[in-house]
Amino acid sequence: MNASAQRRTLADLLAEAERRILRLLPSEAQTEIENGAVLIDIRSEGNRFRDGIVPGSLHIPRTVLEWRTAPESEFRNPYVSDLDHHVILLCDHGCSSVLAAAVLKEFGYLRVGDVIGGFSDWRDAGLPVGTARRRRSRPDEPTGMGPPDP
Repeated sequence: MNASAQRRTLADLLAEAERRILRLLPSEAQTEIENGAVLIDIRSEGNRFRDGIVPGSLHIPRTVLEWRTAPESEFRNPYVSDLDHHVILLCDHGCSSVLAAAVLKEFGYLRVGDVIGGFSDWRDAGLPVGTARRRRSRPDEPTGMGPPDP
């Protein structure tokens, strides 16, 4: 290892990311969504079909999140709001969403956060959950470009 490089642990990265974003309990996230926040579900398609979805959420898998949310990206999802709009990320258990939200903060999103405990805690809190449906997309449509879930 280069002497000038400082190794950082996952715990270090998570702690730093948590300080930069708004972490919301599922019920708090639901209130923010009711007040106009955009919920982006970054879980894999397989997990969404297995476990369910949050109705009205926008599915942008973690693997393509940067390309679908970067303001200058030619592959930006047309349903992603302006940088000053409140964006909340949702993953399976509330870990991946912390780091992903910190990336959006780097892009310049002013109000970005995640759901503590992820979809698992959302579902356990008795908040709205729907069944994922296969969406017809154009053959040339990249992953993560679709509209919000019904």
